Amino acid sequence: MNTSLPLELVLLGWSVVLLLVHIGLQGQLATRERGTDWNAGPRDGDAKPLGLHAGRAERALRNFLETYPAFIALALALAVSGRTGGIGAVGAALWFAARLAYIPLYLFGVPYIRSLAWLVSLLGLLLMLIRFL
Repeated sequence: MNTSLPLELVLLGWSVVLLLVHIGLQGQLATRERGTDWNAGPRDGDAKPLGLHAGRAERALRNFLETYPAFIALALALAVSGRTGGIGAVGAALWFAARLAYIPLYLFGVPYIRSLAWLVSLLGLLLMLIRFL
């Protein structure tokens, strides 16, 4: 019995780890700036603005969340429809690699290459969509 998963589903599982990295990084950097009392408290009222790295981590997380639902939907659609593999798998790998690279590129403020990583992630989604349709 073959129990290996298609690459799209393996990357779907790893994408949850990537989500947790985003959330953890953003939370740690925000707590470092705003303090543990803020983190443990009800967070009522206006929070002080985030500094350089915490702000970038928050924006990187929001950016990730913009494409993440599409990745989840496409990975599951490819698996359910039996259309895994081919350019869909290439697209999933591109999306994942680009989203992984995006984190340090954004945190360290690397222009142009960060935008290129974002475009590569969109290309990955497009390849998955083409394979699905």
